[in-house]
Amino acid sequence: MPVHDNDSSPVRAPGLLKLALEGRAPWEFAALLASAPWLRQLPAGDGHPVIVFPGLGVSDFSTVPMRNFLRDRGYASHPWRQGFNFGPRDGVLEGCIEQLQGAYARTGQRVSLVGWSLGGVYARELAKQLPDLVRCVITLGSPFGGHPRATNAWRFFEFVSGKSAHDPEVIAEIRRPPPVPTTSIYSRTDGVVAWQCSLNPPLPHTENIELQASHVGMGMNPLTMYLIADRLRQPEGAWQPFEAVGVRRWFFKPTPGDNGFAAPRAA
Repeated sequence: MPVHDNDSSPVRAPGLLKLALEGRAPWEFAALLASAPWLRQLPAGDGHPVIVFPGLGVSDFSTVPMRNFLRDRGYASHPWRQGFNFGPRDGVLEGCIEQLQGAYARTGQRVSLVGWSLGGVYARELAKQLPDLVRCVITLGSPFGGHPRATNAWRFFEFVSGKSAHDPEVIAEIRRPPPVPTTSIYSRTDGVVAWQCSLNPPLPHTENIELQASHVGMGMNPLTMYLIADRLRQPEGAWQPFEAVGVRRWFFKPTPGDNGFAAPRAA
């Protein structure tokens, strides 16, 4: 069922063709392995802690390539340590809060949060609750805008979490951006989440960057790794939006605005 924006134009879950393109994921992982020598030449970070949140239905194992890349670039990367991501079950959000507080207490440094798909929703909500502990948020194909039915995962979410995906108040709160620098990385060929659902509103501290990737392979895509490294190595307190200059214009497209979505409502 389509969901409508302010202009009453339908926003649907990705169709069968885009869903079939999720078969690209193994090739994206192969591209990551092939590009490892190039990625190792990227400037090193400052060593601040980074917590990486997995997507719906998967565990920390899925984020191993990303965390290894971040560790290689000098960051203190951490898994979320909550097992499989089956939604906000009892104790999960509390565990995430404790981990964020612990990482900050151990290092005295604000923590960057990187979330893939549903993991990005966790990252955004943590940053809203504890903004003084968070340096920045980066999401990968995360469905924080629009309506859950504009994804191909809402039924699975309800099945594994035991929670409704159609609470208007919850949807409206998830849509609200955190008060810290927030980057959304998304793909118009995402086969799981309608790309319009991954757009931040146009604010001084938010941005949206388009690349070519599948949903399942986005966290293993070398272009994603480049963007994450670029965003994380900015000096704290001196965040600037990404600029697609030079050869970067061939691979990345910053996208202003949130496509005029109205406040989410039940379909």
